[in-house]
Amino acid sequence: MIFTRSHLRPLLGLFAGLLVVVLSAPSYAADWDLDQLMNGLAQTRSGHARFVEKKSIAILEQPVESSGDLLYTAPDRLEKRTLKPKLETMVVNGDNLQIERGRQKIQLQLQTYPELTAFIDSIRGTLAGDRKALERSYQLSLEGAAQGWTLKLVPLDSKMKQVVALIRITGVRDELRSIHVTQVDGDSSVMQIEKVATP
Repeated sequence: MIFTRSHLRPLLGLFAGLLVVVLSAPSYAADWDLDQLMNGLAQTRSGHARFVEKKSIAILEQPVESSGDLLYTAPDRLEKRTLKPKLETMVVNGDNLQIERGRQKIQLQLQTYPELTAFIDSIRGTLAGDRKALERSYQLSLEGAAQGWTLKLVPLDSKMKQVVALIRITGVRDELRSIHVTQVDGDSSVMQIEKVATP
């Protein structure tokens, strides 16, 4: 299968959801700020969450809903397992991206797709609590307090700006609650997440 840049938009939405697997961090002090948030996220070495995602697409009258599991293992392994409505697995491991849909398997080298690489590296930056890595690709702003916060990521790269307008992540203290991706073409996705407790 030939993978073209027209495939980037849905992939960016899918990988944005992988941000939500950062699910454990220490409590924040009263002077909580972006550095405190990043320091907390940096403590997470792995995470597991269940998700429900709704995508609003201009050509469709109703949002498309999917659900499944999200997993992260430091430093650079991300996995999204969609269980409904159809089975699909997307795994990023180092510089490799693998997508499985039924019998179809697609393997990509991320270095071939710089826009997608920048997006995924920014996700990794968030998972790692690496503010410097995030600020290479996004303008960051944090609103609220530890009891209810919103982290906004606005792309800096000109090619990325052609696809994604804004990523908005919300959370409460040490748990991410949702991620909202707004695309330039008007499409969007909202993912609600629930932490899977560690046995």
